[in-house]
Amino acid sequence: MVSVLQLNDVSIVRDRNVILDKLSWTVDGSERWVILGPNGAGKTTLLQIAAALIHPSSGKALLLDDTLGAVDVFELRPRIGFASSAMSKRIPADETVLNVVLTAAYSVTGRWNEEYEDVDVRRAERVLAEWKLGHLAQRRFGDLSDGEQKRVQIARAVMTDPEILLLDEPAASLDLGSREELLQLLSGFASSPEAPAIVMVTHHVEEIPQGFTHALLLSNGTITAEGPIAEVVTSERLTETFGLPLEVSHDNGRFTARAS
Repeated sequence: MVSVLQLNDVSIVRDRNVILDKLSWTVDGSERWVILGPNGAGKTTLLQIAAALIHPSSGKALLLDDTLGAVDVFELRPRIGFASSAMSKRIPADETVLNVVLTAAYSVTGRWNEEYEDVDVRRAERVLAEWKLGHLAQRRFGDLSDGEQKRVQIARAVMTDPEILLLDEPAASLDLGSREELLQLLSGFASSPEAPAIVMVTHHVEEIPQGFTHALLLSNGTITAEGPIAEVVTSERLTETFGLPLEVSHDNGRFTARAS
């Protein structure tokens, strides 16, 4: 399988602080990765590199066969789906849900003077239906619940049929029902052979959807473990990564963890 992301000795340094330290990591097109680690481990920074939002301080990052620093990122970014809480803050509260998703075709967050073809509108409507948002198409984005807003962000991220989908804590702050509804949808999407490569950051193993294949553990800007999810999301590995004795269990495709 062709890789969609390849990092070779990538470091990020800010104000002499090392955020990521010589990371090497490869994501293939058929893989679905979850990134876990304590606060400050560098998870979101790693996702920002994958989204072509920042360049490495050193090392080499290849994204969709292009090298960051030697490619026009404005041409690259439409091929990347990215959903995060930071993105939601850029979406006008009075924008309709349909337009929030539709404007992804131009990589803008608010509708202005762009012209859209019927095929774009049909695509947006289809994506909304797939994420159980069709009935909200004419609602204001700012009037939605947290769970609905997060699903709209993901629908927007997949609108352009990206080659890699990046999700930054998609289930954060959701109540139990909203979380489970979102994870059910993500599980179905991740299990589809037509879905792109997926990389998701989360703080909780309970938020790992079924269908995810690989895991990467980060601590203090370095990788403590990576590989097939069953080999990485273990009591021993998480204990090492979080610096706390943890007991991990796995049942019906879902993980749980607690202090041991």
